[in-house]
Amino acid sequence: MNRHRPALLLVNLGTPDAPEPGAVRRYLREFLSDRRVVETTRLIWWPVLYGIILPFRSRRSAEAYAKIWDHENACSPLLAITREQTHALQKRLGEAVKVDFAMRYGRPAIAERLKALMREGHEHIVVLPLYPQYSATTTATVVDAVADALRRMRHQPAVRIGAPYYDHPAYIAALAESIRSHLATLDWRPEVILASYHGIPAKMAERGDPYPLHCETTTRLLAEALGADDRTLRMSYQSRLGRAEWLRPYTDETIAKLAESGVKNLAVVTPAFSADCLETLEEIAIGGAEIFREHGGENFTLVPALNASRPGIDLLEALARRELAGWLANGAERG
Repeated sequence: MNRHRPALLLVNLGTPDAPEPGAVRRYLREFLSDRRVVETTRLIWWPVLYGIILPFRSRRSAEAYAKIWDHENACSPLLAITREQTHALQKRLGEAVKVDFAMRYGRPAIAERLKALMREGHEHIVVLPLYPQYSATTTATVVDAVADALRRMRHQPAVRIGAPYYDHPAYIAALAESIRSHLATLDWRPEVILASYHGIPAKMAERGDPYPLHCETTTRLLAEALGADDRTLRMSYQSRLGRAEWLRPYTDETIAKLAESGVKNLAVVTPAFSADCLETLEEIAIGGAEIFREHGGENFTLVPALNASRPGIDLLEALARRELAGWLANGAERG
């Protein structure tokens, strides 16, 4: 048994099982049924979700997933990259820790992996949400899922939830290094670097969600690390849904305005995403590039997410050792 060997469970948002309307519908139904994600009363939201969004958005989203699907690994890029991160981190941490992963929505599910780890005898488990900036729509939903799983267990493990890392020095250093490394591969230099974060409805921030403050802090620290000013490094929010007001400025509008103002060379970095996914690869790398060029821009690039790069795994190792403190066997803790 491994009762004294801790486990680390990496958790990302989730993905459909296939780039097909049926699979995407199942995924969106689970995701958009979460009361943390959509706070609208069910009497209003259910007709919208089941009568409009699921019938129509599922097909459009499936077409978008098809553009970026990882056919070599027969899964979405998000799933392939999270698996790669897990394997790379396991090598870093060695046999002192069992590293596993789960998805908040879709498969593998959090409850499923917690049960599996318990069956293997791991009674000390760190759950590390791969969301740098805290939001009730992301980190809190992971906590909810963990609590729901524990509620169904007679024999529960000791569980820790990893803290947000929006201002962690290793995170800022990894972002800065990834940007410098990527820009060094180009034969042109961006006039502006746009930090695009996933958005949330403005009302959620008004009710106390700290997400925009965390994003602003990340951007400020990243600017300091890069030696950039607020004209060179800007920020915006993407992926809004519906007609309600979301956090501004919007990424698509910002990209268009930059091009219209005469910016010819633009780089976009997505600090809220720990792994490349639909929102980075299709919405930004494809859709953002089209918007930029349609409005007069010329050169456009997406800085890859940290993924399983060396800086990315350096960060995950630092976070893992912080959250596992006191649980690792003697000699296994460092840094």
